[in-house]
Order: sequence, then C-alpha cells, then structure tokens
Amino acid sequence: MAELGNHDMNAVTYDDVHVDFTWEEWTLLDPSQKNLYKDVMLETYNNLIIIGYSWEDHHVEEHYQSSRRHVR
Repeated sequence: MAELGNHDMNAVTYDDVHVDFTWEEWTLLDPSQKNLYKDVMLETYNNLIIIGYSWEDHHVEEHYQSSRRHVR
C-alpha cells in the first residue's frame, strides 16, 4: 500500500463536514435542534474558510438555499 503524504491524510472534504437532513428528518427536529444545526454548520463553514478550503467543486449556493428552506 502506498503511503499517503501528511497533507492527504489530513485533507478535509466538504462531505466530511456537511450534515444534511431530508425534509422528513428536518420536520422532526424541534426549534432548538434546528438552531443548533444552523450554528454548527455556520461555524463549520467559517472554519473551512479559515483553513483555505476551496468551494469551487461544490454547489454552496444550492446547499445554502436548501438550508434556508429547512429553516422556514
């Protein structure tokens, strides 16, 4: 097995940190759980930005709109 460089072993992917709910799952959450989700995901996105994560391969706007639909 080939050794991975230190960077590769510690690489973070969007899928590693993104949490998504189906509409059915979302409707089962109470307001405090929805707020916690929002806070955690905002902090996660901010942390990814701080470490220089590239968003070009992901549909961030699509996920943002999806998250906003859930909040309503």
